[in-house]
Amino acid sequence: MDKELAIESFAAFAQDSRLAIFRLLVREEPNGLPVGEISRRLGILPSTLSGHLGVLKRARLLKSTRHQREIHYCANLEAMNDLIGFMLEDCCNGQLENCSEMLSLLKSA
Repeated sequence: MDKELAIESFAAFAQDSRLAIFRLLVREEPNGLPVGEISRRLGILPSTLSGHLGVLKRARLLKSTRHQREIHYCANLEAMNDLIGFMLEDCCNGQLENCSEMLSLLKSA
């Protein structure tokens, strides 16, 4: 992952509703949810939700598919893994034993 995409991804998460949308869709993997259901569950107006979904999709954090007349969104877990990997690249200074606590947290999550 390049730095610009990482910055865009973190910026997308820097808003309460967008973070809630992503977390909801992670819980609904692998099927995701239609836009109307996301709106209902989170209490976000469809017009507002559309903007948030656009920001998350431009940051490559969401994927969408059309199912007849509905658009379903799901979390792009590959992009999330890339973002986590980007953050972990330098944190251990190439020494995995320095990150054992963090790695064990990730394994238990």
